[in-house]
Amino acid sequence: MNILKHIPNSITLANMYCGFLSIGFTVANHFDIAVLLILLGMMLDGIDGRLARRFNANSKVGKELDSLADIITFGIAPCILFSYTNTIEGSVFDYSLAGLFLLSGGFRLARFNSETTKDISYFTGVPITAAGGILALSTLFHSHIPPIGNFLIIAVLSYLMVSKLQIPSFKNISLPNTKTTILILIGVLLLVFDTISITALILTLFYIIYIVYRIRLLRTRKHG
Repeated sequence: MNILKHIPNSITLANMYCGFLSIGFTVANHFDIAVLLILLGMMLDGIDGRLARRFNANSKVGKELDSLADIITFGIAPCILFSYTNTIEGSVFDYSLAGLFLLSGGFRLARFNSETTKDISYFTGVPITAAGGILALSTLFHSHIPPIGNFLIIAVLSYLMVSKLQIPSFKNISLPNTKTTILILIGVLLLVFDTISITALILTLFYIIYIVYRIRLLRTRKHG
């Protein structure tokens, strides 16, 4: 059983490695793969926490590793990806905003880790995991979005991370069943490898609707 307690940390390290690989593929101009690695990191980030609670394997080492993985995979990697896909000639505005996103994410993590009492039913401010994933996905459509639109996306995400907004936590939401998970993965793959496909856009829309439905279901159960 002791071996099982090491599984969450191993998954966290795999998450961190996804961030490193994403940076490498971004520098090599393979942006689709870089996005896919960040999305894979998001999946691993959700798995390691659940397994840690299931195996009662929460530890200070695991907490530190999780924060390091978050700042690399959902902070640094998306920032570099944004900078490479949204460069304006003669301007450093995009790099400045990318840096602001990283600082906001770092502050968000520090604030979360310093909280003495935590209610796992909600987050204060958008988690860096979600913000980094959204920023990474937005880079797939950077050529179809006006520059000001891309900058607004990263600016708003930066603000939401440091805000005091209460965001429902997915820790109390059951994992989707196998069929739903397969559908989501197919949608993500289509989105990554064919960004102008109407099928990918439709599947992405269904995924967003599904997430909203789960949040509303959680609120209904909580207040019912």
